[in-house]
Amino acid sequence: MWQAIGTHVPKWAVWIEAFFLFIVPLIIFLTVRQIKALDGRESRRMERLKLLEEQDRSEQSDRNLSASEEEKERESFTEDYDVNLTKIRQAAADMADVNERSIFLENLNAVGTLFFVDGLTDKVGMDQNILKPLLDWGSSGLESDDLPRGELLRDMIIRQVMLVSETQYTLDVQFSLQKVLFGSVILMIQGMPGAFVLGTPKGNTRGVEDPISESVLRGPRVGFTETLSDNTAMLRRHGESTELAMSSFKVGKRVEKQLMVVYFRDIADSELVDEVKRRIKTIDMDEVLESGYVEQLIEDNFLSPFVQIQNTERPDRVMAALLEGRVAILLDGTPFALLVPVTYGMMLQSPEDYYERWLPGSLIRFLRFMATSISLFAPALYISFISFHPGLIPTKLVISIISARQGVPFSTLIEALIMEISIEILREAGLRLPKPIGPAMGIVGGLIIGQAAVNAGIVSPILVIVVAVTAISSFATPVYSAGISMRVLRFAVMFTAATFGLYGVIMFFLMLSIHMAKLKSFGVPFLSLTAPRSLRDWKDYFIRAPLQFMRNRPILLKHKDPKRKD
Repeated sequence: MWQAIGTHVPKWAVWIEAFFLFIVPLIIFLTVRQIKALDGRESRRMERLKLLEEQDRSEQSDRNLSASEEEKERESFTEDYDVNLTKIRQAAADMADVNERSIFLENLNAVGTLFFVDGLTDKVGMDQNILKPLLDWGSSGLESDDLPRGELLRDMIIRQVMLVSETQYTLDVQFSLQKVLFGSVILMIQGMPGAFVLGTPKGNTRGVEDPISESVLRGPRVGFTETLSDNTAMLRRHGESTELAMSSFKVGKRVEKQLMVVYFRDIADSELVDEVKRRIKTIDMDEVLESGYVEQLIEDNFLSPFVQIQNTERPDRVMAALLEGRVAILLDGTPFALLVPVTYGMMLQSPEDYYERWLPGSLIRFLRFMATSISLFAPALYISFISFHPGLIPTKLVISIISARQGVPFSTLIEALIMEISIEILREAGLRLPKPIGPAMGIVGGLIIGQAAVNAGIVSPILVIVVAVTAISSFATPVYSAGISMRVLRFAVMFTAATFGLYGVIMFFLMLSIHMAKLKSFGVPFLSLTAPRSLRDWKDYFIRAPLQFMRNRPILLKHKDPKRKD
């Protein structure tokens, strides 16, 4: 009897498959849900803490009023020139790069001091537009015998002496010092209770060059630089438009940087613009070093392997996105701009698609979709066919593969992992090496390692071909960050193929499709162009229709003006 019952009990391999099929997805689902719940509890806890802090601040506001007034007095300039000079020197006590330049104005019988920073201040402009006119005016006589002081002296210097367009008068010590550290000049004169902040910044900046991460054969040869004013000027230079709006923000608590939100007022959805501004205001960090920080802090789903905000170095790509109704984010100190919202199709589009005629542009774009699929599923299909479904392969081909695998000591999964990890290491090493050595290292390393592995019997020749085609296909993705997502998912689908075969690959594809269908970027579905509400949006997805037919902007963005042209 027990033998009869034992014949109906599934084998251990079936139990393992069932474990991976039901228990592992359940564990992943519960883990993700627990992470989201912890994140929600943490956000609610932070809200309660902020509420308590606001209550404490309101209770202590009366007690700290006198102390704040005293602190304000310490941080403000007075009518005493020597006291003001001491305050500036104390504030810049640990800043050896802040230099002083003393002057004497004979007609006022007064002294003055300029503060500036070496390397950030334009010394030629300071000499010609500040020092020279000031000393020339100081050596000339005054029309009245009464020496001007206070507001009269301030207005006289602004209107008659200074040749600098950016002139600001302030009583705040910290504000003036902060401006000096950004390249401006502080001018203090005896008899004037305050200081002039004169804009003369000049730093070592990189010139406009061809974008490195997004090279094209046809199109503008300019890319963004690390200077925000240069980047905004590039967008303005695309053409005259009074509707191109740029809203400025300050990000970073300890080290402030300027951030710009760019959009077309008559095209972009107001709710989208407000949401972008709201998320930027929630950024709470000491310093935002690069736009990648902003990208990670404002994206919708930080657990997703897909990028939900596109980064680019090309002004023409940014302008094209703005004309579609999207919003751009530019940060000072980085050449990479951010575009929101994005869809999956945008990651496989290149500006060159629109510069060429529609037939070659459509063909190249369709090849990119094919290359992305190959880079994601090719190793997994090889593993599933060889390990589980050799009967689906033509007889002559399967005989050739089996004969080539004779003597290989590893399973197909281990064999594929060895080659894939080797290729990824070579790719990363080629990126980090100096430019003259990187390409040679990648080519020579790949050839030597592949040939040596085949000769040693570690891997089969057919797998080398599969891995090579996969690596080449991954380079066809125009957006580098989108290619990284596919490289990560490639290893996941390889494990599912090794566990469940072709069934696992299909299940992985379905789960990935469900995740992408649920994923959103600033309220816009990530797969909105794949399953559009209107088939007109397919004119710019798998293929690129002729420009004569692309009269409407994508419906998914809820534009104020849906028409590109009548």
